[in-house]
Amino acid sequence: MNSLIDKYNIPGPRYTSYPTVPFWDDASFTSDLWQQSVLRSFNETNDSEGISIYIHLPFCEQLCTFCACHKRITKKHSVETPYLESVLKEWDLYVKLFGRTPKIKELHLGGGTPTFFSPENLRILLDGIFAKAEIAKNPEFSFEGHPNNTTREHLQTLYDLGFRRASFGVQDYDLQVQKAINRIQPFENVKKVTEMAREIGYKGVSHDLVFGLPFHTWEKMEYTIRKTLELKPDRLAFYSYAHVPWIKGVGQRGFDENDLPSGEEKRKLYTNGKKLLEELGYIEVGMDHFALEHDDLYQSMVSGDIHRNFMGYSSSKTQLMVGLGMSAISDSWYAFAQNNKTVEEYQKIVEEGIIPVVKGHVLNQEDLTIRKHILNIMCRLETAWDVKTTFPEIENALEVLKEMETDGLVEIANNTIKITEKGRAFTRNVAMTFDLRMLRNKPETRIFSMTI
Repeated sequence: MNSLIDKYNIPGPRYTSYPTVPFWDDASFTSDLWQQSVLRSFNETNDSEGISIYIHLPFCEQLCTFCACHKRITKKHSVETPYLESVLKEWDLYVKLFGRTPKIKELHLGGGTPTFFSPENLRILLDGIFAKAEIAKNPEFSFEGHPNNTTREHLQTLYDLGFRRASFGVQDYDLQVQKAINRIQPFENVKKVTEMAREIGYKGVSHDLVFGLPFHTWEKMEYTIRKTLELKPDRLAFYSYAHVPWIKGVGQRGFDENDLPSGEEKRKLYTNGKKLLEELGYIEVGMDHFALEHDDLYQSMVSGDIHRNFMGYSSSKTQLMVGLGMSAISDSWYAFAQNNKTVEEYQKIVEEGIIPVVKGHVLNQEDLTIRKHILNIMCRLETAWDVKTTFPEIENALEVLKEMETDGLVEIANNTIKITEKGRAFTRNVAMTFDLRMLRNKPETRIFSMTI
């Protein structure tokens, strides 16, 4: 395995989209093209499956030095109301574009720290969203909460508004690791908020763990996993730490490079962690995720309905996902768009009555074809193709895949590729063989985290 790690531990995307953001054709993108694609997708699918909404709530009271998200650090809660007013104005612009009532199937509050906002303000936000929409049958509403500041009032308010899933960022329980990433979070806080969510009636509680953080050893990772299993969350995200300190403003210099585990040590954290999780009843779903057998995410994998987008893995799919808020990314299936990345500019554009997208990509037919293959690989660990209608470089991709087959990572037969159990750790590498945008425009500088 060590030789495979040396061979395949290269920079690569996580494929929450294809094309990935660095390879968007922004030069030919316009707001008008974006709005046309949104309206097309809305008219095709609103009545049948509804739409998804992602609301980016970017404020945090302190900086976690492992985090690469777009956020604003402040302790001034006076920012809440003006920001939420802008989000609701942006929603109004989309509803006006739709021309008829949208049907919401999925809604996710992400951040930042959504529970930075008061329960009262979250209710005002969501009442404003729901006032101009219908709720689809069996909706999936979820939010991300910080265990240190998520209160019973937060949980009850969101539950009353239809939320049934809560995700809590744990990362790690070792104090040395917590200090290095500036995320001091006692186990008791996580226990309290997890138990409160269950008492209120949430059907799904998820914890996020990260491996490969500074000072990580297997002993520390094992301690975190066993403490997590005392609470038995329904679902676990087991993420590889993405070290991307070259991205402006991510604050990933709170520790020395030498404090990070090597590629070999990091892979040991994953393989040992996966083995322990499976021994304790969790099943690996897609990439980076584990679930108990009763959880919707596992059930969607069995049924083949599992989906992946900018919100990560989902147990249901909508073709149109509208991102609201600063830096939020939207997906119409035919195009991607991202909002302005600063709070002030975002609010200024919305106040002018303009949908605040500032960059994006319109997918061509080749993009759409490859997107389906990469989604299949990321969600179902396999894909099949017709050589005549796939893409010109399929033979080049097959050469790389044949080498992966020799290494035991994939099986190839009858124009079908399946990732083996051994190859699951290299899922990103397999998907990269289909990534024509990256293969044709090899980056001169490193822009992705390492795949291992």
